[in-house]
Amino acid sequence: MIGSDIGIDLGTASVLVYIKGKGVVLKEPSVVAIEADTKKVKAIGEEARLMLGRTPGNIIAIRPLRQGVVADYDVTEKMLKYFIQKAGGAGRFRKPRISVCIPSAATPVEKRAVEEATYNAGAREVFIIEEPIAAAIGAGIDITRPCGNMIVDIGGGTSDIAVISLGGNVVSTSVNIAGDDFDEAIVRYMRKKHNLLIGEMTAEEIKIKIGSAYQRPEVVTIDVRGRNLITGLPKTVTVTSDETLEALREPCAQIVDAVHAVLEKTPPELAADISDRGIVLTGGGSLLWGMEQLIEERTGINTMTAEDPMSCVAIGTGKFVEFLSGNKKD
Repeated sequence: MIGSDIGIDLGTASVLVYIKGKGVVLKEPSVVAIEADTKKVKAIGEEARLMLGRTPGNIIAIRPLRQGVVADYDVTEKMLKYFIQKAGGAGRFRKPRISVCIPSAATPVEKRAVEEATYNAGAREVFIIEEPIAAAIGAGIDITRPCGNMIVDIGGGTSDIAVISLGGNVVSTSVNIAGDDFDEAIVRYMRKKHNLLIGEMTAEEIKIKIGSAYQRPEVVTIDVRGRNLITGLPKTVTVTSDETLEALREPCAQIVDAVHAVLEKTPPELAADISDRGIVLTGGGSLLWGMEQLIEERTGINTMTAEDPMSCVAIGTGKFVEFLSGNKKD
């Protein structure tokens, strides 16, 4: 087997691996469980995610990536190596060429950390691609044409907003408000409103099932179990979608403000293109109910979510490698 071309969406919440000719072959949470004293890795991915908030004192479940950039270098390297091998991308005779996407606002130092970790995980060549460009390619947009496309990629740790034309970012911004912040806002709301302490997995479940960025036509509810902060005993509370709307108002408003700020800096010709073509949402955070309607109401521009928003960045990162393959012979 020769080395394959691989695209990796190195996200704060999850890692997706795309292999040329096979598509997205792996999607796992970017969580690693390690022994606190020896730093020995106990579990990676889904197995480690199930340990979040449930580990004994000597084992800690950590996310080695924070807001889309490397927070723990050694653990990130081990995690990358594991995922590349699990996806079947590490050839026996030849190392793969790997393309990795990072937030558009990542610094040169952060880019280098990702590059080095990928080389050490077994890459022959590494290409760094910015998240909005990968998202646009993955959403099926022809980024090489001279017309404006606006991408809003709401991931786990960052939201990347960019206007793309002729294959590059014309105006872009990256804000550290995304899916994880939605979860934290729900945890804070439950503590303040219901005196209930819940974990991040429970908060994520609330977000997925009844989370709202915009008023729903019908109110939906969910029963939530947690610990009563006054009695210290387990307690069940019924939460409504209207409550999540209140809890998520601030982080959603910050993302919409960032979209507005990028539109304000967009050259008039490209702004006219966006007005015609609309805004495209990608990333797991775009699945929050009502996000489309909220952005559309605030900007007055038609907003739509890409076909497979969760996989867009991984597919685009992989296709970027294929695009390079077509233009560059080994």
